[in-house]
Amino acid sequence: MKILKKPLIILTGPTAVGKTKLSIALAKAVNGEIISADSMQVYKHMDIGSAKIKKEEMCGVPHYLIDVLEPDEEFHVVRFQEMAKQAMSEIYAKGKIPILAGGTGFYIQAVVKDIDFSKESEKSPVREELEKLAEEKGCTYLHERLQQIDPKSAEKIHANNVKRVIRALEYFELTGKPISAHNEEEASKESPYNVAYFVLNDIREKLYERIDARVDAMLQEGLVDEVSLLAKKGYTKDMVSMQGLGYKEILSYLDGSCTLDEAVYILKRDTRHFAKRQLTWFKREKDVIWVNKQEFAYQEDKILDYILENCKKRGVLPCRK
Repeated sequence: MKILKKPLIILTGPTAVGKTKLSIALAKAVNGEIISADSMQVYKHMDIGSAKIKKEEMCGVPHYLIDVLEPDEEFHVVRFQEMAKQAMSEIYAKGKIPILAGGTGFYIQAVVKDIDFSKESEKSPVREELEKLAEEKGCTYLHERLQQIDPKSAEKIHANNVKRVIRALEYFELTGKPISAHNEEEASKESPYNVAYFVLNDIREKLYERIDARVDAMLQEGLVDEVSLLAKKGYTKDMVSMQGLGYKEILSYLDGSCTLDEAVYILKRDTRHFAKRQLTWFKREKDVIWVNKQEFAYQEDKILDYILENCKKRGVLPCRK
């Protein structure tokens, strides 16, 4: 007897492409609720720099994993997976469909493929040793070590992401295998859910224009004041939250490392680079449905109709308008 899988809709895409507004329309159309697949919107007090959805923009649609952690709390893929699965259970219990909406591809993959992180959760002596090395010799030294043993992971993990670099090195030390091979094995697993996975996209020039406009809007809304307030509360650059785009650049301005113009230039540039990396990630994912806005003449009702039509084709129900 075939076991029916529970439905799950993914709406992702590069930063500033327009996922938030579309996700609300989609949730209303399918009787769904939204789980944020974003590594920054989970934090309280970090509203402007994370482009966090406002209460009035939610239009009554329940959202999960937004404004639930303080900026000094740890948030990583394992914790995201746990919290997202809990939210999904609550949504299924209401007879509704969960919609994972956001741009953090690895987080989405962790839920879609139900990746097993149990072997990595307990702190080992190896990890403690690597953490000491990071303090003594710096993140670049560790990243160079990772480059030697696991070039694939080194390419995907930024040198500043010390925790992920350490996790990759630790995995190799404990198993003798690169974590990239483990991740590929996990990613190739069949999903326990009936998934409709949409990637919203736009032509590069328009996307970059939207990114620049968003950064300008953030500054007008008070990004500098927001980061300044966080700094006064004792949140520092070495925290995962404050490494987010929009926060580390303005912190550099506030500590006198650069001018505001330089910080804004770096922020726009690095956000464009981030969008490019996001698209590279989604292109590697299997069974995704690309939704290129220009092919629908930017008409939101047509984009939504296309998504609903494909939800029906995938058997993700109920899918009603």
